[in-house]
Amino acid sequence: MNFRERMLRRSVQLLVGLFLFGFGISLMVRGGLGTAPWDVLTLGIISHLPLSFGLTTVLLSIVVLLCWIPLRERPGLGTVLNVVMIGPSADIGLLILPETTQLWARILYLLAGVATIGLATGLYIGSRFGPGARDGLMTGLHRVTRLPIWIVRTSIEVTVVLLGWLLGGNVGVGTLLFALTIGPLCQFFLRIFNVPLARDGGAPTEESAETAELEGAEPGSATD
Repeated sequence: MNFRERMLRRSVQLLVGLFLFGFGISLMVRGGLGTAPWDVLTLGIISHLPLSFGLTTVLLSIVVLLCWIPLRERPGLGTVLNVVMIGPSADIGLLILPETTQLWARILYLLAGVATIGLATGLYIGSRFGPGARDGLMTGLHRVTRLPIWIVRTSIEVTVVLLGWLLGGNVGVGTLLFALTIGPLCQFFLRIFNVPLARDGGAPTEESAETAELEGAEPGSATD
């Protein structure tokens, strides 16, 4: 694969992945059985403010991105597009997906949402254009505090879920399902969609995929 082909693939993966990420969020929200940690906070905020889900997601991403400054993290193209694309694509999903009270339909929404977010994360992290705002916060705190990355990630997400729940966000079985399955799903899809860079030595390998995880995010923490 030459440079132009690689850049085309990376760009397409990034854009498709970010759109699908937002759409996957909207599926989980429509399911109403619990959402990913950061979306619990978003739902809690919009229950008190006249803002759309997507706009609130963008504003939260900007606030988190500002936290990068003292951590001396550097945003990439993927970081910027993550901030501006995921919220609007979630709003599009919420606009076109009908609400339902049927339990079987809500379960389908939940399962489809988790699977879509896993696929989307593999696509956008595999494009190697830089981490999302929340991922950079996690890796930056990991670097500064020297705490294991799982402790940093868990601490952030527990804090976010608790705050969102106190504000009235939707915590449920979907939140637990997301926490248990999103990591393995991201790992699986990243092995498929990782785009090797020149420094990786060419063909996709398990090692280059692991490099993408470190550059992009810990699997499963991508901006939800």
